[in-house]
Amino acid sequence: MAAIAIVIVSHSKQLALGVRELAAQMVQGQVPIAVAAGIEDPENPLGTDPIQVYEAIASVFSDDGVLVLMDLGSALLSAEMAIEFLPEAQQQKVHLCEAPLVEGAIAAVVAAAAGMDIHQVMAEARGALLAKATQLGLVSNPLSVVTPTTTNIEAPTAQIRLIVSNRLGLHARPAAQFVATAARFQSQILVRNLTRNTELVRGDSINQVTTLGVRQGHELVITATGSDADEALTALQGLFANNFGEDNVALNSPPAFQHQVTPATHGELSGIAASPGVAIAPVVHYQPTHISFTEYHVEDVEAELQRLQAAIHTARQEIQAVFSQASLQIGDAEAAIFDAQLLFLEDPVLLEAAKERILENYINAEAAWQAVVDEVATSYRTLEDSYLQERVDDVIDVGQRVLRLLAGNAPANLYLEKPAILVATDLTPSDTARLDPTKVLGICTTSGSATSHSAIIARTLGIPAVLGVDVQVLHLADGTLMALDGESGRAWVEPESHILDLLAAKQEAWQTAQQEARATAHQPAITRDGRQVSVFANIGSISDVQVAVASGAEGVGLLRTEFLYLDRTSAPTEEEQLAVYQAIAKVLDNRPLIIRTLDVGGDKPLPYLRVGFPEANPFLGWRGIRFCLDHLDLFKTQLRAILRASVGHQIKIMLPMIATVTEVRAAKVILGEVQAELNQAGISFDAAMKVGIMVEVPSAVAIADQLAAEVDFFSIGTNDLSQYIMASDRTNARVANLVDALHPAVLRMVQQTIQAAHAAGISVGLCGELAADTLATPILLGLGLDELSVNPQSIPGVKQAIARFCIVESEAIVASALQQDSAVHVRELISTSVTPPA
Repeated sequence: MAAIAIVIVSHSKQLALGVRELAAQMVQGQVPIAVAAGIEDPENPLGTDPIQVYEAIASVFSDDGVLVLMDLGSALLSAEMAIEFLPEAQQQKVHLCEAPLVEGAIAAVVAAAAGMDIHQVMAEARGALLAKATQLGLVSNPLSVVTPTTTNIEAPTAQIRLIVSNRLGLHARPAAQFVATAARFQSQILVRNLTRNTELVRGDSINQVTTLGVRQGHELVITATGSDADEALTALQGLFANNFGEDNVALNSPPAFQHQVTPATHGELSGIAASPGVAIAPVVHYQPTHISFTEYHVEDVEAELQRLQAAIHTARQEIQAVFSQASLQIGDAEAAIFDAQLLFLEDPVLLEAAKERILENYINAEAAWQAVVDEVATSYRTLEDSYLQERVDDVIDVGQRVLRLLAGNAPANLYLEKPAILVATDLTPSDTARLDPTKVLGICTTSGSATSHSAIIARTLGIPAVLGVDVQVLHLADGTLMALDGESGRAWVEPESHILDLLAAKQEAWQTAQQEARATAHQPAITRDGRQVSVFANIGSISDVQVAVASGAEGVGLLRTEFLYLDRTSAPTEEEQLAVYQAIAKVLDNRPLIIRTLDVGGDKPLPYLRVGFPEANPFLGWRGIRFCLDHLDLFKTQLRAILRASVGHQIKIMLPMIATVTEVRAAKVILGEVQAELNQAGISFDAAMKVGIMVEVPSAVAIADQLAAEVDFFSIGTNDLSQYIMASDRTNARVANLVDALHPAVLRMVQQTIQAAHAAGISVGLCGELAADTLATPILLGLGLDELSVNPQSIPGVKQAIARFCIVESEAIVASALQQDSAVHVRELISTSVTPPA
């Protein structure tokens, strides 16, 4: 393989850097490219410097040859003079080329990366303009000048055109899926929005793909160049065919009145209706900590690069933690907002730009990082598409997180001691995801929109919100009484009694309407042919259980106890846990409560429960039951609290991440020891309490018959099971698209588990996100599940879906689904097989 180097000489530094960036993208950094451009004169920076050209050549010199491309006039003279400074032996290896700067550079690097010698590289560069002229129809056959050897070195190129059908086009989450899929392949993926007549952009850049401004109905052309080009395009086409997993009615879409800003009457503040509901409470101001920094000159650029990398690494860990917590609180679908933030931190264009600023300008990491973030934010703001303009919030959110880490600042405190309405200029998605709906009764900001990610999260959390009100609200004293109506987009400061009466009446009427809408959710879920399926709730807090019961939950199929261990410096005591378990059981009023023992590790680290050594693959490491069996004090404390809470309630214990029979038996021995200790102390508990396991590891499926003989029930966790079956980390945005629980490989594992459980006479439920996907309902019914456990908000819809099907037709759909070759085809099968109800 030849090691040809390229030097770009130009009067304009910006032009040269742009050409280098474009050329480097074509070969993913395989070819050394140096730039010698501009002069050090702030008032007149255009020009060329022979010494600079000499230094550029020397920096990339190769015995295989250096190709120098130049723009106009003195660039040629500077290049000729620079060669004279080189040793005579090296001068023979440097070749000046008259090829066009942009096209020549691209053709040259591609040829060099393909292993051509210096003369072939020069020929390709010189022929680049002819190829372009042919495309424009200006010449007939320029390829006659290309030697036969060059016609065979190009990698296979494939191309597809498609129409975008999902409702909001390539907004943050679909763009994240697109980039993650493109990055899986060796081929270079380029995308162009034909409708908007954009330039081609890189398919592995979250910012470049998003700023194409792709909306529903736009036509794209996607090209793939490489050995796996066809496979890459097939995978990308599958995303579009499946609408990126989105319904064409947007999830948690804003109310129809979202953009109506109604005129305010006397005493009112008028804004944007972003999240419905009425709130009446004192205001509390939230002012994020301002992160200030000064740009300064640095000598040790490597140290600055390391600082930046360290901050980005920590930011990635923080966002993954936010994703995990948000998944507990609002579900994986909405938490996927943070997938795009993770991709932002991995964007090669962004990281290279920040690195380049540090290396070339000798400035500190804070200044370089903020400059790049500002450029990206500006590119979003200049888009014509208002929806995509709003994605700038996510850019700023990530940018501020890294900047805060570089500055050594602590995270902002969003904890409220008493219920209040939060008043702020704006809230980032990360801020909003951290809010406690029992304390934050409403949100009132002076900026924002109903389609922002913060608004989406607020609606998911059920927090009323009015955005875009007059800035005078920022001058209110904390404790001032405010009322807001998230449906009409109005707020009142110190409202008069008749306003309070009207709002209280509206709040009551709204709650009554919600209750009526959920009335059917309190009925059993029965198929058309009479089979009843239990519908439980997945919860992660006391407030969740109240929402679950109000939404029609027949019990709790998964209590994620991790929330007790988060946001604190030590593990919760036995008494603290007992109080929470009893409170939840009391709300359930003798409905079943399945408590999963502590499941930390993987994507759920706890700072005070350190592994003690870094794990290369934490998802395959010390997590779940493995961790608890090695921390017996921690494990026994939790078991004691659960057993003590079981008196008079239907509480069951569920063990996570079971991979072997030995683990189950070891946990049962420890449970027996705790029961004996309680007996000896005269403390009551339910001696007949049932014990079950999570089936979320492929080995558990393989030995499900043996495990079924040890426990009283199974609960299938399709979130983890899917990622382990597909060998794809669901929190890694680059491969998360592979983790689809409707893939036939996953469905076959689910079927095998259910068959083993029923053969042993035990029940089996499913508590992964798949249970809440009503498209999957006939599949789950046909597989024979006894219960489904979903996020509280999904209960009414799941019950309605169950009532639409009968078991016989569902079993027929399953039989066909298990024979499909992809999740996409399974979804297509369901869509074509299901007949809408009359």
